Amino acid sequence: MEKAFVAQRVAKKLFVTEAAVDGALAEASELMSEMLRARRDVNVSMVFADEAAVKMVEAIRALSEARTAMVAVHNELNEAKLRLGIRTKMDGENKPPHLSLERGATALREVG
Repeated sequence: MEKAFVAQRVAKKLFVTEAAVDGALAEASELMSEMLRARRDVNVSMVFADEAAVKMVEAIRALSEARTAMVAVHNELNEAKLRLGIRTKMDGENKPPHLSLERGATALREVG
């Protein structure tokens, strides 16, 4: 199988995994916020369910570390791709929709 197609298959899984980690981090953060709001809404002391809040902070920290690890994986896979002699990038057509640029948009801007 051609190396570029294999790399593309891996890249698709990488993007999905990155999105999943980001999504889990966002959901966990929202849960923490909801837990704090719920405690206030039922008018209980800050010590109520404090252990749950501590565990939630630990979970958010772990997800943050996972996100940092995924960034490192992304960078390592990019280096591996270059070592294999694959110079092409996935275009917007093949990236998951949340990672693609809008049609006609560019990440670069004209100057001068």
